[in-house]
Amino acid sequence: MQYQPQPVIADAPDQSAASSLADVLRAQICSNRDLSFVMEAHDALSGLIAKRAGFKALWASGLSIASSLGYRDANEASWSELVDVVERIVDATELPVLVDGDGGFGNFNNARLLARKLCQRGAAGLALQDSCFPKMNSFVGDRHPLADIDEFCGRLRAVKDTVAEDLVLVARIEALIAGHGMDDAILRASAYAAAGADAILIHSRETTADEIFSFARAWHNCLPVVVVPTKYYRTPASAYRNAGISTVIWANHSVRAAIGAMQHVCGRIISEESVEGIEPHIATLEAVFELLGYDELARAEARYLQIR
Repeated sequence: MQYQPQPVIADAPDQSAASSLADVLRAQICSNRDLSFVMEAHDALSGLIAKRAGFKALWASGLSIASSLGYRDANEASWSELVDVVERIVDATELPVLVDGDGGFGNFNNARLLARKLCQRGAAGLALQDSCFPKMNSFVGDRHPLADIDEFCGRLRAVKDTVAEDLVLVARIEALIAGHGMDDAILRASAYAAAGADAILIHSRETTADEIFSFARAWHNCLPVVVVPTKYYRTPASAYRNAGISTVIWANHSVRAAIGAMQHVCGRIISEESVEGIEPHIATLEAVFELLGYDELARAEARYLQIR
């Protein structure tokens, strides 16, 4: 059955905060008639910056969170560390957060535990990829063994049975990354849709989006399609719209920008033995205070802190 976008209902009934954020994310991915954009966040600060820029949803990137914790994107960071970071992002931004849950950190039981904990911390969605544990970042090396289709469907069903509609469930297909070809990607997408996925994330390491668009044509929009154009970054947004893509995730750009900026600043400071030259090019302390809401604290102190 072909997926048909539905209009977004403005006046939704009151629900828990987590369910409300999941509804917002579902509307963006599954019900929006135009292309949606989701921005990477790896901590509360990067989430706040993305929100200030105008993004309406965030991607809690496994690569970026692992990197910010000093780990490699190879399941070196634990699921509990991931959940803790997600809680800070949600709390700071109050935006729907789609969490990169890798393969669920194990079998169906680990995946459903992860989903339940993410629900408790306010996440809006979970993306699970059909990789074996431990996974390796999709762009590192050529060894990317895929999970058995039936086994991975069990992970998806376990998550869906555990959280129902409280999380948007995105099934991420690594078949093209692993060199299994388009037929296997379509076979997996069909199986994952039947297992309860709300959307399909098709991943590619090619420098053009040709195989992404080939998948979209063959898939016929049976479920919304999510893409991550890290390698095929020259593709214009209009091409995704024309292909009927639902959502584009800018998956690691904040952490990469931060790494580049910090390397530049640290290098200049140690070579120049001064901060005078870099001061005009970094955020002012006033900008930091404004971003973090110090003015609200001052107003709260005036109201609540009675000093005699």
